[in-house]
Amino acid sequence: MADVVTFGEIMLRLNTPGRQRFSQASSFEIAFGGAEANVAVAIAQLGGSADFVTRVPQNEIAQRAMDELRRLGVGVAKVVRGGARIGVNFLEIGASQRPGKVIYDRSHTSMADAQPHEFDWDAILAGARWFHWSGITAALSESAAATAAAAAAAARRLGLTVSFDMNYRAKLWTTEQAGAVLTPLMKHVNICSCGAEEARSVFGINAEGEEAIAAALVKRFGFDAVTMTQRRAATADHSSWSAMFHTGGKTYTSQRHEITIIDRVGAGDSFVGALIFSMLRGDSPQRAIDFAAAASALKHTIPGDYSLVSLAEVEALAGGGHGGRVQR
Repeated sequence: MADVVTFGEIMLRLNTPGRQRFSQASSFEIAFGGAEANVAVAIAQLGGSADFVTRVPQNEIAQRAMDELRRLGVGVAKVVRGGARIGVNFLEIGASQRPGKVIYDRSHTSMADAQPHEFDWDAILAGARWFHWSGITAALSESAAATAAAAAAAARRLGLTVSFDMNYRAKLWTTEQAGAVLTPLMKHVNICSCGAEEARSVFGINAEGEEAIAAALVKRFGFDAVTMTQRRAATADHSSWSAMFHTGGKTYTSQRHEITIIDRVGAGDSFVGALIFSMLRGDSPQRAIDFAAAASALKHTIPGDYSLVSLAEVEALAGGGHGGRVQR
């Protein structure tokens, strides 16, 4: 039985080769990913135990996605089969001043058409310690949102720690829709990952500065903790990256990392996965936020959605080790 259960949609990712534009590409490179699957992979790669729960069709493409998750150490035995199609994510990777672009094909996918009665959450969550989901799952459809709500409520009732990542996607819904759906579900959440702008636009938090916004979120929803990543990006190729963790009335800030970006997709998910791993092993808030920020900094250097970094690599960077040197 895994310590962590994550729930959401996995997608077929089709990105243009190199940094070609959609208008140039004559082929696409295949990968898989999705917010909650990415979190599960990050935990498993660090040495933790994680199950990923979703609904996918009974076909070879979906099986390929499941096989890859299994190879990366993620449990998929509780995945529900049904529906006709897996979601697709088309990606054009940015360069310099040109931002990356994503085109979704997610209408009426197996996960979007998922129904609450298809998931026995008491059985799925039995023996687990932590449940994670994100706003992307709720954005897919009314039935997906209802299924996520049932999962979070069951996890809280069963005594699991419940974490939630806002992951607002403007191409999936409006801030007004997100606020209406997500606000009543926050009563089930212990730890919330939410950007400052998301807090303002989705939850209507009126405060200045990230620490004040985090404190306002805790006050409004009763969260045990709020975490935020802090990206300062001059171009698509370079970012200055850190994170903060607000809990117990105190704010803890990580080291700042200067990153040359290979692939930024999934960086936030790697952060959440590493934070969950760190908290489950009992790390202090400061150590946890340093560890999570280091893991996500390393993820920026890896093509694809998944964070394929080891515990030793993250510990070395989080401990102040200099990155980039050849290991001989």
